[in-house]
Amino acid sequence: MADPSAPADPPELEHTGDDGLLPAELRAWMRLLAAAGAIEQQLRTRVKDALGVSHDEFLVLCLLADQPGSGLRMTQIAELLGRPKTRLTYQVACLQHAGLITRRSACGDRRGIEVALTDKARTLLRDSSRPLADAVSQAIAQTACAQRYEALHELLPPTPAPDGDHRPRKAE
Repeated sequence: MADPSAPADPPELEHTGDDGLLPAELRAWMRLLAAAGAIEQQLRTRVKDALGVSHDEFLVLCLLADQPGSGLRMTQIAELLGRPKTRLTYQVACLQHAGLITRRSACGDRRGIEVALTDKARTLLRDSSRPLADAVSQAIAQTACAQRYEALHELLPPTPAPDGDHRPRKAE
């Protein structure tokens, strides 16, 4: 029987062989989920303070902001976010009440609802997006060791450095 007062073996920090229980793709997926969770934790309070909305509502705003057209149908948003339509209906109502989005019947389909950002939302996103993006980079840096940081950071688009350089930012 093992001595209960003996220290446990330290956890393995980096798996380097192919003999593990999980294939490399699943290990990478788990690291990505951990990073996403850390980012979400970093953003929750900051999003609430900067925009006055929940993290889930912020995701809706980000989807709308990233669209080249005027808006998205509710069904598209639900699919892209992997959220139930009933939950999305509540979030959209909250965003509309806050004056951040508009709702209207989708063109050619009166049953469909299309939502779009208001000018107020565009201004709020424009003013708050850089500090929020910096929080994402900070969360990635804190979540991952130096080697993993580089791999995770490659998922992000290049951001301009203070000197105008557009290379990805490095861990500090």
